[in-house]
Order: sequence, then C-alpha cells, then structure tokens
Amino acid sequence: MTMQKTPPPLDPKAPLVADARTMSRAPGTTKEWSADVPLTENLGLDMIAIPAGEVLSLRLRLTSVSEGILVTGTVSAPVRGECGRCLTAIEDTLEVDVTELYAFEGSTTAETTDEDEVMRLRDDLIDLEPLVRDALVFAMPNTPLCRPDCPGLCPDCGTPWDELPDDHGHEIVDPRWAQLKKLL
Repeated sequence: MTMQKTPPPLDPKAPLVADARTMSRAPGTTKEWSADVPLTENLGLDMIAIPAGEVLSLRLRLTSVSEGILVTGTVSAPVRGECGRCLTAIEDTLEVDVTELYAFEGSTTAETTDEDEVMRLRDDLIDLEPLVRDALVFAMPNTPLCRPDCPGLCPDCGTPWDELPDDHGHEIVDPRWAQLKKLL
C-alpha cells in the first residue's frame, strides 16, 4: 500500500491562489477573479518563452458546481523567441482559454479519481499555478514562426530569403568540372 503525500498548505495571499472560502457551494454561484502576476522565472520552451519579469494576466470566473469549483476564463502573457525558419526575433501575446474543475474535498469526484486526474481544492483554496503553467506552455508552438508563410533562410549563404532579391541564386559547380572552368 502506498501512502499519498499530503501537499503543503496553500497561502491564500499567494498570487496564483484563488480563495473560494467565501463562495457558496450552491451550484451556479459565481465569482469573478482577476490578477496580474509578475513571472519570477522564464516559462516556456527553447525557441519561445515568457521571460521572467513579464506579467501574466488572468481573467477567470469561478463557478460552484455540484462536485467542486469550475474555473473558466483566459490567461495571457507576452512571449518572446525566434522564428524557427529565419531566426528573426518574435514578440507576441499568447492568450489561452482555460477550463478546469477543482473537486471539493470529500466529493464523489475527489473520491473516485486519482490524484493526477482532477485538480482539488485544498481548504477551499484553488492553486492556479499548475493550470496557468500547463495552459501557457502547451499553447506555445514547438516551432514558432514570424509569419505562417516565412520562407526561411537561403541554404547556401544563410541569409533570410526576405532580405534577398527575387533573382538570388548560387552557381553550383560539380567539383569534378571545377578544374575545367579555370581553363575558360
């Protein structure tokens, strides 16, 4: 038999903790929750990330349902990176819709699901950090592009195609014929 590790208590004043202690558990009760939270460390992938110091903007609605609190809304943040084709710097805003059920302690949902299947309220506090982190990182493209039709780099000289004239090209001479070219 494996013992489940009890997570540490949540701080109700932490920036990514929503307090549902004042909400009624009657289904349909809603509460608007907004926060602008500065990011303390980079969040993202190698080619695109939300840099430390940028502000995450959360605009959420907490709705009491029979089994817990349903969190819906949007999370947005500025992202920076480089194009996967031409290596041009990218600056954009990533906006992600989120929906997550946080099960009440002792609810049927909490009792019949594994720890990692459904998020759970802890002392009627909602830890939004995993939801926000996962939503933003999973929405980031593996290969970010400066624009969908980016032509990339010239394979011979490495210059971005956008910076080259339309007639740009490189003469490819078979090395076996190179000595003959010198005779001309």
